[in-house]
Amino acid sequence: MTTTDAFFWVFAAMVLVPGVMVVFSRNLLYAAFSLLFTLAGVAGLYALLGADFLAVTQVLVYIGGILVLILFGVMFTQKVYDLKAEAMSFKRRRAAVLGVLVFTALTAAILSVDWPQSTREMQPTSAPLGNLLLSEYLLPFEMISVLLLVVLIGAVVVGKKEVQE
Repeated sequence: MTTTDAFFWVFAAMVLVPGVMVVFSRNLLYAAFSLLFTLAGVAGLYALLGADFLAVTQVLVYIGGILVLILFGVMFTQKVYDLKAEAMSFKRRRAAVLGVLVFTALTAAILSVDWPQSTREMQPTSAPLGNLLLSEYLLPFEMISVLLLVVLIGAVVVGKKEVQE
């Protein structure tokens, strides 16, 4: 077993085990922290695939932005950390049967394909992407930047409370 294989299995376990904990945890705070490890494992898998831009985006956007927002929402909501979440209409048997069926179908699909093996050298993806964004796609990139700025200003204006004198 090579070092890359070992890292793959570590990151795969880092995705699967906390992912199961997210699904079956009754405590919202524990589920949110488990999601942190799941997303970090996905970033590690991206890095192993040579997709450095996707790995960094995963860490910055999903872990650094969205997950932190979820954690703040959970922790600042009163008494939500003591709340045991369980849907009353959740049918465990139906979900288990459906899960086994989906797992079986996916396993059959994975095993029926002859996966090609690549021996080429992995190269960074961020440099060519940056060159394209700052040369050929500069105008659309800047237009999206201005659009996001307008949306941000609009959100501040809509969310701002009127000060009563």
